[in-house]
Amino acid sequence: MARPKVILQVYPVMPTDGEEGRKAAKPIGRDAALYNKIIHEWTDVLKAAEALGVWGTATIEHHLHSEGYEVGPNPGALNAYWAAKLEKMHVGAMGYVMATQDPIRVAEETAIIDHLSEGRFFVGFARGYQSRWANILGQFTESVATVSDGSSDDQKNREIFEERVQMVLDCWTKDSLRLEGKYYQAPYPLETGVEGYPAWKIAKEAGAEGEIDEKGNVAAISVVPAPYQRPHPPVFVATSKSEESIRYCARMGFYPLHFTSFDKVVRGNEIYIQEAKKVGKHYRTGERQNIVRWVHICESEEDYNRKLREYDLDIYKNFYGPFFPQFPTGDVDDDQMIENIKKSGIYIGGTVEQVREEWIDIYNKVPCEYITLIFHYAQQPKEDCINTISRFMTEVWPHLHYDDSVTQAQVKELAPA
Repeated sequence: MARPKVILQVYPVMPTDGEEGRKAAKPIGRDAALYNKIIHEWTDVLKAAEALGVWGTATIEHHLHSEGYEVGPNPGALNAYWAAKLEKMHVGAMGYVMATQDPIRVAEETAIIDHLSEGRFFVGFARGYQSRWANILGQFTESVATVSDGSSDDQKNREIFEERVQMVLDCWTKDSLRLEGKYYQAPYPLETGVEGYPAWKIAKEAGAEGEIDEKGNVAAISVVPAPYQRPHPPVFVATSKSEESIRYCARMGFYPLHFTSFDKVVRGNEIYIQEAKKVGKHYRTGERQNIVRWVHICESEEDYNRKLREYDLDIYKNFYGPFFPQFPTGDVDDDQMIENIKKSGIYIGGTVEQVREEWIDIYNKVPCEYITLIFHYAQQPKEDCINTISRFMTEVWPHLHYDDSVTQAQVKELAPA
């Protein structure tokens, strides 16, 4: 029997006294002294989580959050820092927004972090849904943000995303290669290669096979270093409502992150199993699945409402709601919005008995290999984060287990969409 691997994800969220406090402190995302305090106290949270047996920690890639909701512009820098501060915990990103990234640079950066952590590293990729910055940083391929709406922009974003993820994989695993994509090529220009490289002779004699052609042109590339893990670190991909993203993960052998209500997790798991069979891969129910949840362990219902009001209401109402119409919002007062948060399907909260019962019910149906717990640190204070992680790992996690000897699940028909 095995237990799920728990990943802790934080952004961070710059703390204020609710929505009005955020307006009064604008632009709090630029408050350097506060950010410095948060980023170093964050390490205290991670060290406490490591001591409790949490498997990994992750952050995100989001830019230009002057209002301070998701101040996470460089996951690689944080991952490298954490790798030096932690002894056992894995580090990673959830994840690099590939339509805005250079695939060679991502392959290089992640390979280095893989070495710094000596293999305690995982990589996440995402398509990018925030136009505020994705449209800016994606301008060199005219990529725009997407909310998986099936539009032409959505399809273009997916094309670029899948092209660049494959390029990262190839850069990790091949000694020399040519990147012959629709949106990105290497060497450049692809037709002639890089002409006039002065040190071509030693590159031809001591470099990778095929890098230099008979004319002395750079005809292929060799991305260094290769990753520490072979063939490469584990790969996670964020999914919210796109079933095509789950099918893609299944074909590629990636781990989907389910930012969805549980009925969608059930269906997504079944889609994954069926799609994987088409390429000769067989997985049990829950295998390679990562369920994402915001968790609060409280003393009472009143305490749960208080935590939602203080830690989650502002970001849910003003940020999650406008982006994700599948989550209930509406023009309602704060008390009703708190009830909407509870109905969103992505929060699990209440007394430890209630939280444990809900998680056990999930694992009786879809025993996911991974759990990602998101905390709105530092809007949620350090001490409360540590206390919740401690109670989850000591009073909930020991009750979650699955039979990892089962190699194949029987899915006769998909759960309803």
